[in-house]
Amino acid sequence: MTLTHDVLIAGAGPVGPLLACELRLAGASMLVLEKADDPHSPLKRLPFGLRGLTMPNIEVLDRHGLLDAIAAPSAAAGAAAHWANQPRRPGGHFAGIQFHLDKVDRSAWPERPPGLPSPPLAVELERVELERVELALGARAEALDAEIRRGVAVEDVEQAEDGVTVLAGDARYDAAWLVGCDGGRSVVRRAAGFTFTGTEPEFTGYSVEVELADPALLRAGRHHGPAGMYTFAPPGVIAMVEFDRGAAHRVEPITAENVGAMLRRVSGVDVVVTALRQATTWTDRAFQAGVYRRGRVLLAGDAAHIHSPLGGQGLNLGLGDAADLGWKLAATVRGDAPANLLDTYERERRPVGAAVLDWSRAQVALMRPDPGSRALATIIRDLIQTSDGASYVAGRVWRMGPA
Repeated sequence: MTLTHDVLIAGAGPVGPLLACELRLAGASMLVLEKADDPHSPLKRLPFGLRGLTMPNIEVLDRHGLLDAIAAPSAAAGAAAHWANQPRRPGGHFAGIQFHLDKVDRSAWPERPPGLPSPPLAVELERVELERVELALGARAEALDAEIRRGVAVEDVEQAEDGVTVLAGDARYDAAWLVGCDGGRSVVRRAAGFTFTGTEPEFTGYSVEVELADPALLRAGRHHGPAGMYTFAPPGVIAMVEFDRGAAHRVEPITAENVGAMLRRVSGVDVVVTALRQATTWTDRAFQAGVYRRGRVLLAGDAAHIHSPLGGQGLNLGLGDAADLGWKLAATVRGDAPANLLDTYERERRPVGAAVLDWSRAQVALMRPDPGSRALATIIRDLIQTSDGASYVAGRVWRMGPA
């Protein structure tokens, strides 16, 4: 096999470009293949594209000089935040139950070395746009002479002893290694024969921007209803989940009528959706690859693990995969890595992924609209209002406390 690159990466945002940056900094030659022609999407911008960053990933982005580039404009973030007018500043939430910054005790956390970002920065960067993160990482990768080739859909993968071939239309790409960063419906994962197992969804989630006949009928903020839970940011941004075992996800058409019917079921309020501007659906399906490496093919990001977006851990989990894998794969490519170095990628990152999936499942358990879950949520709410409870959740959310 004639190898054209050291590494091929399937998927250009945001895990793939960060991995490309790490590989290029170490001198590896690589090519990123991305099926989408255009990196821009309204679903990646405010309000739907809101994401948070953990401290380890803030450090990685700071090392690349990207924090200013990815910080969302404060005015836009404030306009989309249902908590903006609260007298106490929340630092995040668990299953919609907020913890507040004035209850968080940082004294038990490791001391930050001089020059490194501090935990309060995690709060300032808790509302960044996914599109800004992707574009900043893509620009950084290209500045390091990484090529991102768009409009190229990976269709199949062939492995040999000394390399991997990716088939995309009439084109063939050969490299020593392939990393699938191509999302939850990863073609690389399927084509390379990885197993993918976990728990099926309990709910269908909708994130929508709508026009309502009477917005005053809905209360701003997060609320539980007879069939699920909803969050309303007036005049028309709504996130809601209905515990239907995922029946409506990618099955029921996303129309104003269907969204309105779901909103009435979830909220218990006779509200009418008059127009649908933007919408997307999601579930709490939680699956993980059985291994993160098969021969010369590796997985990172949503290709390796999927879960609900509750708590905003998906972006961080994927970026953490890329940061860990990048230097190890580069050292392997150079030939100066210990024989088992690449094996440590799975040993270190798969347990982190499993813990995040369980963190997501635990939130789903508290959100169920049954009396037992509602009673348990009341107890958890009381605990989160204590300093110990708020500090524990903050440590998990910001990746400053226990794993």
